[in-house]
Amino acid sequence: MGGDLAAERTGTGWAGSPASSLAGRPGRGEGEGEGGGKERQPGAAADWGRGSGAVIPVPELPWKSSAPEPAVPGQAGLKERGWPGVDVPDPELFQLPRDRAVEGASSERNRPWSVLCGCRSVIASHGLCCHRSVIYKQSCRMHQLSAGRRTISTGTKVMAEGELPAVLILDIGGTHGVLEDLAALLKKHFHLITMKEFLGSKEEMRKKIQSVFVFECRPTIDRELLESLPNLKVIVNSGVGVDHLDLKMISSFGVKVTNTPHAVADPTADIGMALMLASARRLVEGCHIAMSPDTKYFAVDWLGVEVTRATLGIIGMGSIGYKVAQRARAFNMRILYHNRNQRRKEEEEAVGAHYCAKMEDLLQQSDFVMLVVNLTPETHKLIGKKELGLMKSTATLINISRGAVIDQDALVEALQNKFIRAAALDVTYPEPLPRDHPLLNLNNVIITPHIGTATVQAIRTMAEEAIANMLAVLNDQPIPSEVFPK
Repeated sequence: MGGDLAAERTGTGWAGSPASSLAGRPGRGEGEGEGGGKERQPGAAADWGRGSGAVIPVPELPWKSSAPEPAVPGQAGLKERGWPGVDVPDPELFQLPRDRAVEGASSERNRPWSVLCGCRSVIASHGLCCHRSVIYKQSCRMHQLSAGRRTISTGTKVMAEGELPAVLILDIGGTHGVLEDLAALLKKHFHLITMKEFLGSKEEMRKKIQSVFVFECRPTIDRELLESLPNLKVIVNSGVGVDHLDLKMISSFGVKVTNTPHAVADPTADIGMALMLASARRLVEGCHIAMSPDTKYFAVDWLGVEVTRATLGIIGMGSIGYKVAQRARAFNMRILYHNRNQRRKEEEEAVGAHYCAKMEDLLQQSDFVMLVVNLTPETHKLIGKKELGLMKSTATLINISRGAVIDQDALVEALQNKFIRAAALDVTYPEPLPRDHPLLNLNNVIITPHIGTATVQAIRTMAEEAIANMLAVLNDQPIPSEVFPK
């Protein structure tokens, strides 16, 4: 399966765009980000003049004065995080300053900035103008009338005053619902409708919903749901992997899909390193021994292996894979990587990584093999009996991508027969495993409950990135993280 693995969404590796400032801008390839689909392209410039909306006359204003533009509250936080796209503005009303009003334009004086600059979709109750809060600095398309005054086509009808854009979610709180803190963040910009509320008043709500926020793979996006939402514009996935979404079917409804690649790279790389260290030094076993009421002494022959100066093979050198390499370099590890596209020489030199055109070469040389790919038909059971047989008997397999990337039956056999030393898995298939699954009874396996992005910081940053994606789509702005079907 070697070097012709399916491309992920963005960057030069499977796990997300290393071209983002989050990854030190180490370049772009043909795109193998953790989200599936082809390489992300920046959204086209917004066409403020299209559509059949009413034309709003706007008086001449000093748009290009020597004074700096007024700061937009809420911009700084997301700019500092280093990922491009629309900032999440605070829900404050931006009004035209009186000293910038033109004589005879009293009726325009208190019109929100969002209306004056012609955003096609507005959070009307707050007067939010995403045009003024985007990093891309898109300019409104102006037209001259015979009277010499500027006009802006709004394109689509602005929502009723006091109404926020409606977003469908599964639930708030509970076992599978959106966390309450995240729901509070979303409510600053959107009206949240739970699935229970939607199903109870479908005819009333179906035309209001323009976005669906998918949290922990829920709600399920199927044809029936799509057919019931005639004004749906975007499905926003919180997280990178989109193997739970049928991208082609969704696209056939004219609905966009976005994900949050920039928020997940660091925490996922951290969990990869944590699993490697925990497995190498047998931390889980050691904890049980130290805490067991039956322990009388610590055996002197209870040994682990060292990570320092060992060889790490990374399969999928995208944003996450590259960040793993950055961390591994601090341990003086020899770093090999396999990817559909080789990274630029300066990128390799920055982390001391060596490219393996054939995955088999990487497997034969590595002491630790880490999987950082997305799940596609090409990567399904990427690691099977043959690949496990190529690994060193002293090697450890680490999976931080998707469970189905490994043939789990073959892995059980390899671990039981000591074909490889150990495995450390943050993902399995299914999740959780059946309680009688043989992997759960092996002492040379560490399994964690898919916690690569389960940090306070990552969850909030993903929500912020998801909000930025939704606002970008609703306001016809360039979309920070759009995912396209293959």
